[in-house]
Amino acid sequence: MIRRAPIVVVQAGRPPAALRNLHGEQPDWFKAALCERDSPIMVVRAHANEPLPEPGSFACAIITGSWSMVTDREDWSERLAEWTRMIVSSGSRLLGVCYGHQLIAHALGGEVDYHPNGREIGPKQIKLTDSGLQSPWLRNSPPSFSAFLTHEQSVLQLPEGATVLGRSQHDPHQIVSYGHNILTVQFHPEFTTDIMRACIEHRRDKLVADGEEVDRLLHSIESLPIPKTLINAFCGG
Repeated sequence: MIRRAPIVVVQAGRPPAALRNLHGEQPDWFKAALCERDSPIMVVRAHANEPLPEPGSFACAIITGSWSMVTDREDWSERLAEWTRMIVSSGSRLLGVCYGHQLIAHALGGEVDYHPNGREIGPKQIKLTDSGLQSPWLRNSPPSFSAFLTHEQSVLQLPEGATVLGRSQHDPHQIVSYGHNILTVQFHPEFTTDIMRACIEHRRDKLVADGEEVDRLLHSIESLPIPKTLINAFCGG
């Protein structure tokens, strides 16, 4: 029997206790979202300084979202950024999600910081660019689709060599590629409706204080299948 190379989920910190007690941790979410793939899945806890895999030892690596901030420049995060640069140059396939999206941009010379217009949370519309419409990873996606988001920091300035494949009204850098092997997304393709609702409930007091209509936001949540097809296409393509 031929042993398939694993998909590596690189965990970037832990969710708040209230979320993980109900829904597990980020690798659990990705394992469920990658159910279309038959490759083994390996988890590396970068935030706990577990050794990161060597280039060529995996089919695809995914850097998860996080409740940390890229601008905090935590030691584990900067080590992960250094590893990212090595992976980019190696040609191995790498997907960055939310924090991972921002960290890869930071690692390659882009600017990441708090978005001047505040957070983006809940289901939002993503519109593909002309480059996105031609991307092999998005060939099964419609020109626009909804995705779940929750973030305060964004990629404000792209590094050299980046190509924007998709944008939202709030954030022009929702989907970005770097050459043929690196794809990053600001949204959360691994989120279920329950995880999205839990993230909103966790921030309810702050959202209300900021003038957000939380109940309306919760009622707007419905299943969004397109983002999940994107990561399965990328990790299996």
